[in-house]
Amino acid sequence: MVLSLNPRYNLATKIICGGAMRQLKFILLVISILTLSACASDKTVDDPGAAFKGQSEQQIYYGGESALIAGNYAKAIKHFEALDTLYPFGEHSQQAQLDIIYAYYKSDDVPSTLAAADRYIHLYPMSPYVDYAYYMRGLSEFYEERGFLSTYFPTDFSQRDASSLKKAFLDFSELVYHYPNSVYTPDARLRMIYIRNIVASHELEVAHFYFVRESYVAAANRANGIIRHYQQSTSIPGALILMTESYINLQDYADAKQSLAVLKLNFSNNPSIPSLEQSLAKASSNVHKVYR
Repeated sequence: MVLSLNPRYNLATKIICGGAMRQLKFILLVISILTLSACASDKTVDDPGAAFKGQSEQQIYYGGESALIAGNYAKAIKHFEALDTLYPFGEHSQQAQLDIIYAYYKSDDVPSTLAAADRYIHLYPMSPYVDYAYYMRGLSEFYEERGFLSTYFPTDFSQRDASSLKKAFLDFSELVYHYPNSVYTPDARLRMIYIRNIVASHELEVAHFYFVRESYVAAANRANGIIRHYQQSTSIPGALILMTESYINLQDYADAKQSLAVLKLNFSNNPSIPSLEQSLAKASSNVHKVYR
């Protein structure tokens, strides 16, 4: 007698498949519910006004102002974003757009601060408060490279990337040029002086980097760039010293004498002058001995 196992195997397969199908349907149901919940939450996130629907413009605006005064910048941002969504042309729209610049700035959200300031400048170029938007642009970029630790520990910013400071300088210079009588202009001028010194110091650090690696041409060119572009900076004496040393190592004694003469003329009490004179005299005398 031959026993056939196929019917039992098929039955077992059907039972197993049936159980699996029920589990699969349950899993799909759970996934669908989660997906719908996610979509609903996404809509809330994508729509800043969703949580404020039914509130008046005044309620949303003054709620944001209260949060701003209390230092709750995240809450203030939510209110002002909702106001922009629900009442884009309302009575408080323009003021809210100014306030949200500050709220973003205090939240250390540099990209949003810059975007909000740019938007205000674009929408209200003739506003009596547009100078504030320019100022906040510069201020945001001024502090962009400063991390949390720099607030509590001394940091030499000349050794860090100066690209944000250069952008801040341009923003402040635009404010100073277009709005010389602005209440923010005096502070912008002081920050421009600070930035100029920091960027020049950064350039001098780069020049020293080349010098210690005996790339004297690059070092001299970098130092010369400081003298041409940052004439009022505190790095000028160091740049002249480095130029002189680089030219001596390049045996370019004519340019070495010239840079040393400029240093003596403008910074006659610089302590490096005697040693530079000795180095130049010794190097040039050695050349004369070779050619005798």
